[in-house]
Amino acid sequence: MSQPHRHIHPTFDQLLGRAEKEDLLNQNAKVLWFTGLSGSGKTTLAAALESELHDRGFLTQVLDGDNVRSGINSNLGFSEEDRAENIRRIAEVARLFLDCGVITLCCFISPTRAMREQARAIIGPADFVEVFVNTPLEECERRDVKGLYAKARAGQIKGFTGIDAPFEAPEAPQVEIRTQGQALPDSTRQLLQRVLPLVDRPVTLD
Repeated sequence: MSQPHRHIHPTFDQLLGRAEKEDLLNQNAKVLWFTGLSGSGKTTLAAALESELHDRGFLTQVLDGDNVRSGINSNLGFSEEDRAENIRRIAEVARLFLDCGVITLCCFISPTRAMREQARAIIGPADFVEVFVNTPLEECERRDVKGLYAKARAGQIKGFTGIDAPFEAPEAPQVEIRTQGQALPDSTRQLLQRVLPLVDRPVTLD
């Protein structure tokens, strides 16, 4: 039996490291992993945070579930195995951005703790910041911006998180944002206050 991994020879030790790139960008890279039900506001909140960080001179990248599934993961379905592989690939991509010194915002339901722990292990616990966008199911259904809950209730979508598939809420997220009854600017401000100390570098005087 062939062993293709025998022919792989990584050259990471020959390349510029993350520290040099963070110095160039004058920021500390982190992966912010937004988890929550469909319609909870993950991408909306991430986009608002990205805008705030950009205005402050930070380099960021948002990885969103729908965008990724239309490209690098277009060959994956929604079986348990494919969803796990979806998260694995995203974590690997996020780690590449992290190694480039980029603050990376990942917006994925990632419904099980096992999936999120897999992502944390790939990215590294010190750089993985779990952001729980905590919005009740009834509020997500009320919004139903993509019409997915209605289709799930009608039986047109099977294995839909929150309807006939479970969502395992984080037990101890680094950041928790409760969006119900809170305006987007307030949620963004709350998140920014938690994130800035992680990514900002204090100004030093020579």
